[in-house]
Amino acid sequence: MATLDINNVVKQFGKVEVIHDTSLSVKDGELMVFVGPSGCGKSTMLRMIAGLEELTAGEIKIGGKKVDRLPPAKRGIAMVFQSYALYPHKDVRGNLGFALRHAGMPKAEVTQRVDAAADILGLGPLMERRPSELSGGQRQRVAIGRAIVREPEVFLFDEPLSNLDAALRVHMRVEILKLHQRLKSTMIYVTHDQVEAMTLADRIVVFRDGCVEQIGTPLELYRNPANKFVAGFIGSPAMNFIDADVINGNAIHASEAIASVPSSSTKDANYTKVSIGIRPEDIQIQANGKWSGTVEVYEHLGGEAYLHVLLVDKQTVVARADADSHYRIGETVRFNVVQSKLHMFAEDGKAIPKT
Repeated sequence: MATLDINNVVKQFGKVEVIHDTSLSVKDGELMVFVGPSGCGKSTMLRMIAGLEELTAGEIKIGGKKVDRLPPAKRGIAMVFQSYALYPHKDVRGNLGFALRHAGMPKAEVTQRVDAAADILGLGPLMERRPSELSGGQRQRVAIGRAIVREPEVFLFDEPLSNLDAALRVHMRVEILKLHQRLKSTMIYVTHDQVEAMTLADRIVVFRDGCVEQIGTPLELYRNPANKFVAGFIGSPAMNFIDADVINGNAIHASEAIASVPSSSTKDANYTKVSIGIRPEDIQIQANGKWSGTVEVYEHLGGEAYLHVLLVDKQTVVARADADSHYRIGETVRFNVVQSKLHMFAEDGKAIPKT
């Protein structure tokens, strides 16, 4: 196990800068998730840690040792890729032990490490099978086992579940979480799926356009997003945003006051417009609700239901409804919002602190 420090790292492809002066630290034994939309730079950052991409500027340290000039094999890392990248002509045992045998490790130690990894991942009955005889989840477990046998200081996962179906992704997500709890190793996990990020991470790094938007625990990002981008990216379904005008210190929507703009903020900035953030679970469908709208879409997911409600100014919000509820398209519903759970964002997207 080891710490990982990324200090003022910059990456350019030609004249295009794709990672902008980024610094962050991963604690010993921590599972940190890099999350963000496609093209945000999260996989590029992982590849620089692995040594598959060169840094334009900055430095990377693993366990306090500067590694950004070392080849990948000398960095003490093991990487699990999106594609399984297994040798098709080798069985599971051969795939698990290939890198160790290639490095000249004694046969007895190779066998011991391979058997230990197989035990951790439940691969014992599959050891004589070739990749073509395995399911997608089994192949991914072999790919993870190939990383485990190297006993690295840092594990790197590059969207390892994206090729699996929904049910198998959930299962493998749990398996990776159990693996981390068992090994207590330092892990960095890249995904575009914020549900994976929320369920796996000790801390999350949210990337956008090559910059770090916010770092924090899943609940910190969920409850106190630094800006509108993070607020909209973390949480499923996504946070609703309602545009409002600021009049006499109040956020006004459709001639009704939604909330007061914190007085400490109005002293620092002359807000004329704000965006009110409301999570679907903080909207309460009630017959005597203050707000009203028309049902556009009704999603029933079995244990819960969601309404897509069109407001009078043509903005749409998603609200969680009772699982036993029944609504018709075009029906008018009324609702209230939990005032203490509202988020407020300035025109530049930054969160307005609550008083």
